[in-house]
Amino acid sequence: MEFGKFGGQYVPGPILKAVKEVEEAYNKYKHDEAFLNEFKFYLKTYANRPSLLYYAKNMTEDLGGAKIYFKREDLNHTGAHKINNVIGQALLAKRMGKKKLIAETGAGQHGVATATAAALFGMECEIHMGYVDMLKQSLNVYRMELLGAKVVAVHDGLKTLKEAVDSALITWSQELEDTFYLIGSAVGPHPYPMMVRDFQKVIGEEIKVQLDEVEHRLPDYVIACAGGGSNAIGAFYDFIENKEVNLIGVEAAGKGIDTKDHAATMTLGKEAVIHGMRTLVLTEPNGEISPVYSISAGLDYPGIGPEHAYLKDIGRVTYVSATDEESVSAFEYLSKVEGIIPAIESSHAVAEAIRLAPKLSKDQIIVVNLSGRGDKDVKQVAKFRNYELID
Repeated sequence: MEFGKFGGQYVPGPILKAVKEVEEAYNKYKHDEAFLNEFKFYLKTYANRPSLLYYAKNMTEDLGGAKIYFKREDLNHTGAHKINNVIGQALLAKRMGKKKLIAETGAGQHGVATATAAALFGMECEIHMGYVDMLKQSLNVYRMELLGAKVVAVHDGLKTLKEAVDSALITWSQELEDTFYLIGSAVGPHPYPMMVRDFQKVIGEEIKVQLDEVEHRLPDYVIACAGGGSNAIGAFYDFIENKEVNLIGVEAAGKGIDTKDHAATMTLGKEAVIHGMRTLVLTEPNGEISPVYSISAGLDYPGIGPEHAYLKDIGRVTYVSATDEESVSAFEYLSKVEGIIPAIESSHAVAEAIRLAPKLSKDQIIVVNLSGRGDKDVKQVAKFRNYELID
């Protein structure tokens, strides 16, 4: 499946065969009542859905503009939106007769969620993670190992998310018979972007119902951070046909988009192929994929999901960026004003809400998808602020 000129299946023969097997299985089960009921059962009884829609009264009054709500994906089991997609793919893997889950992770939340599902469903688990990200997110590395997963340190290239995906794909190609590659974001060859979206769209579906219950209307804005783009497409998808709802994706500007230290794919990227898909990619003049940077291990990816590239192309979603400084400031602000410590990824979306809300009228509504909690990022933020923590 392609999203306009984006998407596709750009993978070599052996992997293409495995991808086609996943595609065939998903096409079989995506409308299967028993499969969908089991997925919904685990979302409710294990993942803790529906997640709360929280009115940020203090923040709303402090900023003096639009009403602000947070979709509390940080309250899900494992602390982020990742569990939604992981449960769906793990259930599919079980139906395909696979015994092992393999995954990549950046900030570690997808790795933790995958290891959790593997433990729940009695499967072997292997997580590939860039060594730089492992140093940033050592707590999540330990959590994955505690859950029974093998964590593979990737020392190639910049030792971050791109290299983790490369490493996981190579390993998968050698273990296709009994292994399922559980992709963590809305990226990769078809059917993965569509499949991840379908498992994450519960976020937007719940927002629509929950906001109608309290405000009896649609929001004016839905804001989400965007790296690969799974939480964003999950929050946006149910609103795409509601043209009166403005959708904003916020990517990582790092040290500034006027420097080389950023991951602003939607702002500066060009059409290219990465990890089996045609999408927007940050590239060098010679066509090589650019090194990327963000304080957030979950947003330092040089591409983005192909559906996001399509939504930008048709003008349905606006993509902006937030710097490390803006995101850390938002991390600190939300903690102090609402008593909620957000993931540094989610803080990029919070930063945009802080910018936008005062410009809007008090009868307008912003919903921010709070994609994860910030326990994992406290040490990193403290280091950014030159605050020494003693282990």
